[in-house]
Amino acid sequence: MNLSEKSVENVEFMIEQIKEKLKVLNLGAIKPSHFDEEMYEELKEIYEMVLKKKSFSPNEMQALVEELGSLRKK
Repeated sequence: MNLSEKSVENVEFMIEQIKEKLKVLNLGAIKPSHFDEEMYEELKEIYEMVLKKKSFSPNEMQALVEELGSLRKK
């Protein structure tokens, strides 16, 4: 997958990967439809950071969820 291109499919892929890595229990809380391509670069940065880490502290998890929340469509 070429994540250098902004696309709905890439947004969906990154969100699903982030949810899987963070083991998000409330799957409805973070949906690809909540995000659009305008926030693509920010979402990609979060995606890359999440994939690099093996585990997350509760504070890191909270910060990531808050950051994703700030990127949601208004």
